[in-house]
Amino acid sequence: MTLLDFARGPAMEWAFVIFAIGVAWRLVGMFLLRRDRQQAAARRNTPMTDGVRAIVMRSVPPHELEKNIVFQHITGYLWHIGFFATILFFGPHIPFFKSILGFGWPTLPNEVITVIGAITIAVLITLMVRRFMHPVMRVISTADDYISVIVTILPLLTGLISYANIGFDKETNLALHLLSIALVLVWFPFGKLMHLFLTFPTRYKAGADFGRKGVAG
Repeated sequence: MTLLDFARGPAMEWAFVIFAIGVAWRLVGMFLLRRDRQQAAARRNTPMTDGVRAIVMRSVPPHELEKNIVFQHITGYLWHIGFFATILFFGPHIPFFKSILGFGWPTLPNEVITVIGAITIAVLITLMVRRFMHPVMRVISTADDYISVIVTILPLLTGLISYANIGFDKETNLALHLLSIALVLVWFPFGKLMHLFLTFPTRYKAGADFGRKGVAG
């Protein structure tokens, strides 16, 4: 079995199994958390409206904080958009999605995606260095913060290397790219990457609870 066969076969298969079980475990655990029964009468009984409002409003920093976190805010949106654009609109990725979904969609030119991928890597590295250098962020950061950034960078980096066909031979580059994707899937349920599934539900729940108490969410 070659490295590419291993990456395409057992590594990716087990990565998807761990990803699926891990995500299910986290989500089920969240929904089964013990909740104390609300004793006070609701001041407002519009949980859906309050929940959706919280999702929208908390996607933008409060005006009072914006001037202090504008860099983090802009770069955060920038790398997320770049990351998903690279995944969803890179030509070589579409056959994979088509094999699963049965259909594909238009792509961006490979040269454009290459630039987007490079910018995304640069932004992630900048954020990681800033986290390490900033006195407050360094104190509140954990190993998870750094590991999550690194495992996010690796598929982008190995993808660009594989597309450019530099470094190792073509098969090895592709195998390393697939292994980096498998690493993301394995780490996903256990690190902060899980926020992809948790962000909106937790914001909705907080907004619904605040609305019940008559507090602006």
